[in-house]
Order: sequence, then C-alpha cells, then structure tokens
Amino acid sequence: MLITQKNQYAIRAVFELAKRQNQGPIKIAEIADAQKIPVRFLEVILVQLKRSGIVESKRGFYGGYTLKKSPDKISVGDVLRYMEKDDSLHCVSCIAKDNCSLKGDCAFLPMWTKAQKAMLDVFNQTTIQNLLDDEIR
Repeated sequence: MLITQKNQYAIRAVFELAKRQNQGPIKIAEIADAQKIPVRFLEVILVQLKRSGIVESKRGFYGGYTLKKSPDKISVGDVLRYMEKDDSLHCVSCIAKDNCSLKGDCAFLPMWTKAQKAMLDVFNQTTIQNLLDDEIR
C-alpha cells in the first residue's frame, strides 16, 4: 500500500472533521484551509469518503461535511483502504507488481512483505481519536 498525497489528504480531512465533530457540517473550504489541502483534490476525496460511509454531507447554505462514525471507530487503515483502488494482492517489493521479472525468485520480497505488514498493523491500530489525543498532548 502506497501512502500517496491523496491518501495523506484523506487522513487529514477525516482528522479535521473529527476535531470539529460537534460543530455541525463543515464546509470544504474550511477543511482545506485548516489542513492545507487543495480544494479541488479535497472535493474528490470527500466524495470518495462519503461513498465509504466515513463521512456524510448536507447540501445548502448551512451544509458541509461531518463524520458519520465516531473518531474512535475509524482507523487510519480504514481510511487508507477506502482510498485505495487496487485491492489486489501483488508484489510489494517493486513497482512491477504482477509483471515482476524476479517473481518467485526475489530475495527482497520477504523483507518488503514484513515491512508492509508492520506498517498496516500500525495504521489499523491507530484510530482518528488516537491522533486527536496525540495532538492535545
């Protein structure tokens, strides 16, 4: 799993919504400004997160976005999984994915697989609430 800029923006958007969870719907421009996310990217990200069930939106002058779930029920891993389009299993040791010329004979694959698993474990065990708690300290 790659941590793309889009994925980082998605995590930051969910984090900002969690920070403001009792303030009603938050406008895209406010989220973008607070987290330094380009509005045009944020619009696409929020639509994707809405389809996932993490956020919900309200139209109109008083509209905006809110979290649909409690921050302690959303892990960073959840957000990343929803943002990833390619859920297929493939080689984690290079960008070749399924077309790797070393497939089945790669000395690096076990190391990269362990590293990816460790990273995913951290993401899955870290909730948005954990991030909020860490910011307060």
